[in-house]
Amino acid sequence: MPTTSFYKTPLAALIATVLVSASPVSTEACTRALYVAKDGTAIVGRSMDWGEDMMSNMWVLPRGMKRDGRGGKNTISWESKYGSLIVSAYDIGTADGMNEKGLVVNELALVESNYGKPPESAKVISLSTWPQYVLDNFATVAEAVADLRKENFRVQTVVLGTGRPANMHLVVSDATGDSAVFEYVDGKLVIHHGKQYKVVTNSPTYDKQLAIMEYWKEAGGLEKSLPGTSRAADRFVRATYLLDALPAEASPKYISGTPQQNFKFQAPMSVMSLMRSVGTPLGFSLEEQPWVSSTIWRTVSDSTNRVVIFDSAMAPATFWVKLDELDLKPGAAVKKLKLAGGNTYSGNALSHFVDAKLFTFQDLTDVAPAK
Repeated sequence: MPTTSFYKTPLAALIATVLVSASPVSTEACTRALYVAKDGTAIVGRSMDWGEDMMSNMWVLPRGMKRDGRGGKNTISWESKYGSLIVSAYDIGTADGMNEKGLVVNELALVESNYGKPPESAKVISLSTWPQYVLDNFATVAEAVADLRKENFRVQTVVLGTGRPANMHLVVSDATGDSAVFEYVDGKLVIHHGKQYKVVTNSPTYDKQLAIMEYWKEAGGLEKSLPGTSRAADRFVRATYLLDALPAEASPKYISGTPQQNFKFQAPMSVMSLMRSVGTPLGFSLEEQPWVSSTIWRTVSDSTNRVVIFDSAMAPATFWVKLDELDLKPGAAVKKLKLAGGNTYSGNALSHFVDAKLFTFQDLTDVAPAK
């Protein structure tokens, strides 16, 4: 198709607008991909791309914990219905995690996020606790969508140590392969709910990411041409193509060893290989694109078997944790696996967790300390 006629199509015009207007000011980038095997096995991979070490740690949070939304006088409060395993960001909030029902949350940067100013009397929740609220209260994506759609509270962002707001969107999946993307656009909550929403990156907003994907399909097919930069839109296309190329059958092979080490690994490691392939190398930078960030860690969360694999890009560390082996009963101890500082683990990391006092989720009025 000649270039002149192509750019007269409505889709091409939209794509051109998106590519020109996509903001180049975000210093964070992440990718999330949801794999669902023929037998229903549901596995989520995510990469954390960030401009610096987030000093992340892994935490075990039992049921029955009393929590609030860290939103000041109008904050919401709740008691955790489900226990969870989370990865923190700076130990001020939940960035990633899975609960005992296999519900997975991934928080990804979205510079276009605009949470709006809530009415004076409206209930609010800090962005630092929003993912934890979902893990604590819901077993399925459908439950989370039904609750958040009511907008009984408004999400408000927090300010990082850099002085910039932590603008994020939240992606949720469950053991059935259901998926939802929650974004605040122009002060309004936008929800994309459905099993078809498998890949998510960052800017632009999700509706425009989907439009970009349609452009690449019309531009000759993904088998013939794939974009290769580290831009979020390009990662979205590559991750979608690679996800579709993964085997439909989850392998029956098992890791050998003691009984607590046995779980299906071929499918989770296929997802891990996908996440590694769309990552940005450590130290990679482009003078003309200072917003590109290196991948610092990855998680692969097997919702069906309730296993989380953690892969550090900054140290030789890949390990796993089975939620079925954790003590998540009410009153059980909060436990911590220290990752910050280059601590490394291999295989089943259960024995390395220690009792710990949970970090304080960042309040809306606080500013995270600069490194």
